[in-house]
Amino acid sequence: MYDLHAYVVMANHVHLLITPRIEVSKLIQSLKRSTARSANRLLGLTGPFWQDESYDRLVRDQSEYERIRHYIEWNPVAAEIARSPDQFPWSNVGQACSLRADL
Repeated sequence: MYDLHAYVVMANHVHLLITPRIEVSKLIQSLKRSTARSANRLLGLTGPFWQDESYDRLVRDQSEYERIRHYIEWNPVAAEIARSPDQFPWSNVGQACSLRADL
């Protein structure tokens, strides 16, 4: 459905940098539905999990791609919940560091 390039899961929002392989609205609907089910199950909750809105943007060139990737990966640092991107486990950078440490 998509190629994942970067992500971060924050306490109140999520950033994804993806290349969709299906219509964006269908992809977002599917992601929200499946993640809401899983999150509600883990948290012992029911009902709506995500807000109705989402924000998507077309990345026009490599420079913009790199800027957006940097923004996503450094979001936990900007929020002052990590000193560096690799210290935040709920991101592609933190997860990659965790996987390397397990080897």
